[in-house]
Amino acid sequence: MSDAGKIAAAFHVRAAEYDQHVTVQKRVVKNLLSYVETHLVEKPAAILDVGTGTGTLLHNLKGMYPEAALCGVDLAFNMCLRTVAKLGGDCLVVNGDAEWIPFKSAAFDLAVSTSALQWVGSISRSIHELRRVLKPGGVLCVAFFCDGTLAELQRCFREAAGAGRDGDQNNARTARLHRFRSVGDLTSILEGMDFEQVILHSETEKDWYDDVTFLLRSIRRIGAGAVAGGSAIGLGWRGIINETSRLYRQYYGQDGRIPATYQVLYLYARTPASTGRQ
Repeated sequence: MSDAGKIAAAFHVRAAEYDQHVTVQKRVVKNLLSYVETHLVEKPAAILDVGTGTGTLLHNLKGMYPEAALCGVDLAFNMCLRTVAKLGGDCLVVNGDAEWIPFKSAAFDLAVSTSALQWVGSISRSIHELRRVLKPGGVLCVAFFCDGTLAELQRCFREAAGAGRDGDQNNARTARLHRFRSVGDLTSILEGMDFEQVILHSETEKDWYDDVTFLLRSIRRIGAGAVAGGSAIGLGWRGIINETSRLYRQYYGQDGRIPATYQVLYLYARTPASTGRQ
C-alpha cells in the first residue's frame, strides 16, 4: 500500500473517535479562524477546506460566512462521512487527495487547511494545487505541523532504537518516523510562486501526558501512528518502548508528567487580483 493509502486507511478507521482525542488540533483551528477573520477583506463566496477531517473548520466558517458555498476534500472516506453528518446539505464533500484537488482552477475565494498538509507526499504539489483553485484575489490560509513537532518523542525513540542489538531492524524502525517539513522548505516553494502577499510564521503548542504509553495511544487514536515509528514490529519492540519511556522521563519529565511539543506553521497568502495568465 502506498504512503497515501496507509494514511487514508489510518484516518478512515479512526474517524469516529477523532474529535474525542484531538486537543492541539482544536487550538490550531481556533487560531486559523482568527487569521481568516483578521486578514480577509471581503466575504468569500466559495470556500474550500483541504483535509477537512470531521468538518470542524468548515462548521465554524459556515457560522462566519453563512452565504458562502462550502466544499471539503479529505483522503479518508469516513472523515468525509463525518463532515457530511456535521454539515449536511450545506457542504459538498469529496473523497480526494490534497496533491490532486478535484476542482477546476480559479473556483474559490478562500482555501483553508489545518493539521493535514504534514501528511502529503509532496508539500510543493499541494501548495501549487491550492494556488490553482484560487480565484484572482483569492486567499490561502493554512496551518500544519512542521519541524520540531514531537521532537522529544522522536529524540528518545531514536536513542532507544539505536541502543538495541539488531541494528538493521532498528534502522528500519527509525526510518519510519515521520519527517516534518521545515519553514525553509515552505519558503523555498513560495519563492517560486506568484502570491502578492505572504505571511508565514510558526507557533509552539504543548500538551502534557501521564507517560509515553498514553502519548502513543493518543497519537494512534487519531490515525497518526506514523510519527511514532509505525506499528510494533519484532520481539524487541517492548524493550525499545520501555527505554523510550525511561529516556523521556529523564530528559523532559516534570511533576510526574511528560510534555509533547507541536510546532505549527501558519501561512496566509493572497493571489494577484489579476493573474495575467493566458
